[in-house]
Amino acid sequence: MAIESILALIDAEITRLTQVRALLVNVGKPPAKAGRNAKKVTAKTKSKVKKTRVLSPEARKRIADAQRKRWAAHKAKS
Repeated sequence: MAIESILALIDAEITRLTQVRALLVNVGKPPAKAGRNAKKVTAKTKSKVKKTRVLSPEARKRIADAQRKRWAAHKAKS
């Protein structure tokens, strides 16, 4: 029974030390701005780079043909 109580005390002390460490880490940092632009930059957000979409040549040709068709229709109206 004594071992369980010692382990409980050690766990409680570890929890307290973890909380104190978290407080001390933020001591020298300026407070975050409130509002939309205040975003936390983490390793996860740094890795999210917007990738450019790549169209296949067939898709590019379909889009170009559709645009030419729209231009021709617009020209025909004028």
